[in-house]
This record gives sequence, structure tokens and C-alpha cells, in this order.
Amino acid sequence: MLMSRFEAGSLGKSGTLGLSAAASQPAASVWQRLLRLSLRTPRSFRFSAAYRTAGQPVRPTWLIRPAVTLWLLGLVLPGLVHAAAAQDATRDAIVVLGDSLSAGYGVKLDATWVALLERRLTTQGYGYRVVNASVSGETTGGARGRLPRALELHKPSIVVLELGGNDGLRGLPLKQVRGNFEYMIEQAQAAKAKVVLVGMRMPPNYGAEYADQFHALYGELAKKYQLPLVEFFLDGVALDDSLMQADGIHPTAAAQPKLLDNLWPALLKVLKK
Repeated sequence: MLMSRFEAGSLGKSGTLGLSAAASQPAASVWQRLLRLSLRTPRSFRFSAAYRTAGQPVRPTWLIRPAVTLWLLGLVLPGLVHAAAAQDATRDAIVVLGDSLSAGYGVKLDATWVALLERRLTTQGYGYRVVNASVSGETTGGARGRLPRALELHKPSIVVLELGGNDGLRGLPLKQVRGNFEYMIEQAQAAKAKVVLVGMRMPPNYGAEYADQFHALYGELAKKYQLPLVEFFLDGVALDDSLMQADGIHPTAAAQPKLLDNLWPALLKVLKK
């Protein structure tokens, strides 16, 4: 099943709530400059003339300078971190609301298709930040409950809905699945976000009628709400054993670029530079 033994939260940049590498560079640069300043004094003792003339106990300046440096860092770094976080928060957000296929079950976080997406956006000149709000084992019902908070917190311009696989594997009623999707699409659109819908398919052993209706559901929703649609997220992956983990359900790290390629044409329809 698409369920896992752990949950993945936001990836940051693509996923975490922490700072992006690019945003944290100013703080790192100041840290390096102040550190170099503190190390300029030779390790040998250098005594202050004022101390010598006053007859006071000799105090090595090499002990003072690091202390001053740490004090300066305590003043400077919090402001830089806050500024970097604020700058990152001003960028338009893409929220990925998905299950283990997007949470990266069995794959290192920096190798998931969501992480690859953020790198591609950066190299191609798009200014988006990517928030991975995916949870392994997630259903449309669970995501429905989490979406309002994600919209409030991140105010995304784009929401990618990669869901439904776990609903189908559990054989949940399609009317219920449809209702959950409709709610999430309408909530995202009401928040002025563009929605990209990611389609899934069920194995034929779930019954041809259920499997066909399940897949058709995505096309019907895309048509109703005028959404860019990924016909089948695992296209070119699901039937290639070399790209699937031992469970036969979750893609490997090697499959992540293909997943991104499957999503990319639909996402391009809503991206803006």
C-alpha cells in the first residue's frame, strides 16, 4: 500500500519550515567574517599597555576578542535569520499536498521529486518556494482536514493535489473520494490558488469497473474545474521493476526524475515568472 511507517512533513525549502540554503547565505557570510576577525590575533599572549602601566593583572586580549565576537554574533545573527526568513516568505508558494509518493517513502528527502522540482524551478528562473505538505498513508479525507491550515499558513499561488491512491487501495466509495476532491479544489480556488490535479490508476485486481471509474474521476474533476491534469503520475514507472521498490508500490530514487517529468507539463500551465 501507499502507507508507510512514518510521516513526512514540509520539505524545505521544499519541505521544511527552516531557511533555504540561498536565504541563509548572508548569515553564514557574516559568521565567517566575524570568525576570521576573532582569529586574527596570534595565539601568543599580547598584553595591553594600559594594563601594564596601571600595574593591573595582565589580561590576554586573545581571550577578549572571541568573547566580543560571540556577543556580536548574538546581536547580528537573529536579525539576519529573521530577514532571510521574511525574504523567503515573500516568494510565491507551491504547496504539494500528497501521500507517500510525494512524501518520499524510502527515498532521501533531497532526492524526492518534490526536491527536484524546487531545483528545476530555480535553474529555470522561477521564483517559487515549494512546501511539501505530503504525508505517507494520506487519504483524500485526511488531506481535506489539513488543507485549510496549509492555505492559511503558506498562502500558495499553486496547489498540487497528488492524492487518491490510498483511497483506491482501500476501496473507498468513489462518491466519497469525489466529494473530498471537490472540497479541496474549491477551497484552494477560493484562496486564489491554481490547482494541478495528479491522476492515479488502480490495479485491475480491484475490479475493472472500480478501476476504470476511479481513473475517470480525475478527468471529470479536471474538466469540471478547468484544471491542468496529470493523467497518470506513475506512467513509465509503475510497470518498470527497476524503478520500483521491493513492495512494488513505491518508486525508487531513480524514478523521481521521471515523476517530475510526468508532472511538469501540467505544472507549466500555471507557472509564472
